[in-house]
Amino acid sequence: MRKRFGIDIDGTVTCPKSIIPFINKAFRMNILYEDVNQYELTPFVNVSEEVFAKWFTENEPILYKESLPAQGAVNVLKKWKQDHELFFISARGPHLLAVTEEWFFHHGLTFHHMELIGSHDKVETVKKHKVDIFFEDKHDNAVMIHEECQIPVILFDTPYNQEPIPKGVIRVKNWEEANIWVENWLKQEETKREAAATFN
Repeated sequence: MRKRFGIDIDGTVTCPKSIIPFINKAFRMNILYEDVNQYELTPFVNVSEEVFAKWFTENEPILYKESLPAQGAVNVLKKWKQDHELFFISARGPHLLAVTEEWFFHHGLTFHHMELIGSHDKVETVKKHKVDIFFEDKHDNAVMIHEECQIPVILFDTPYNQEPIPKGVIRVKNWEEANIWVENWLKQEETKREAAATFN
């Protein structure tokens, strides 16, 4: 049964630690990934919000080009691509589409659709594309997508997303765990579909 997977990019497909070495080098700091206990990075740097925002905007293409894939992501996504539709929905700005696509192709990843919406509010995009399940690393996004769209959301465990989660948001440590959960979910969905067909 073919499903449509909605997938965030940064901190989900890319390793959530990717940006830390860049920040440490740029601002001569020694931030540890384990200490980053909130999504917003400004409190961890020794410069003003404006300075950090300017640095981030200027360096975004380099950060994205040089980010590493999260462990296991490439293998699992390649496997899913054979049987399901992969829709990547990211808060990156649309002007970063070329560098994003290049990164995907460089790592041997392809997709059915990619949308860089320039905002963390992904609910409307998820609804528009009738996504069946979503993959995310930002806590409030995961909860909102689950509650507004009534779909399961896989939340990749990081130090910055440790708040409590509702039942339909599933915390996993890595892509291998995500894959196991998805396999079980697909079996349950197939069973439901067969039961409905028999009943009708």
